[in-house]
Amino acid sequence: MARIYTGTGDDGSTGLFLGGRTSKGDVLVDAYGDVDELVAVLGVARAGCAEAELAERLLGLQRELFVVGADLATHPERRRRLVDGVSRVTPSMVAALEGMIDELVAERPLRPVFVVPGATPTSAALDHARTVARRAERHVVAAREGGREVAGPALTYLNRLSDLLFVLARHAAGEAEEPASHE
Repeated sequence: MARIYTGTGDDGSTGLFLGGRTSKGDVLVDAYGDVDELVAVLGVARAGCAEAELAERLLGLQRELFVVGADLATHPERRRRLVDGVSRVTPSMVAALEGMIDELVAERPLRPVFVVPGATPTSAALDHARTVARRAERHVVAAREGGREVAGPALTYLNRLSDLLFVLARHAAGEAEEPASHE
């Protein structure tokens, strides 16, 4: 019987994709930990989603986030072994997010107000996912500013993804959203 625990992380280190180890306290570990959390939060949104097209889109995003996680978690000296779209984020992945944003905003223009999340369970979960994506982005920026090697497309992907999640949350909320102020 295979065990899920190995004990190798008991010293406070974790394995990197394609070999090597690093501290669990590393800011880049925080970033791909955030990406892992984002996958889970999108799972909550997808599980409660009644709209098949949105659920399929969320599943696609969850799968792409595994690519983001691999890109961020790779030993810097082994990045040449990454595969575009499988373990390395590509500019075309970013462009696809931009296309989805443009399509959705054209279908339903955004209201020029701040909204209070929670109109529907799905929109609330998507807003939660958006905040996790922003946190992941901040951790990636901190890692880069700290001298860590971070691929530009991975950072850009997280930035565009948070924008897309905002737009998807507005779509999932429909007309039920409350503005932040009572004006």
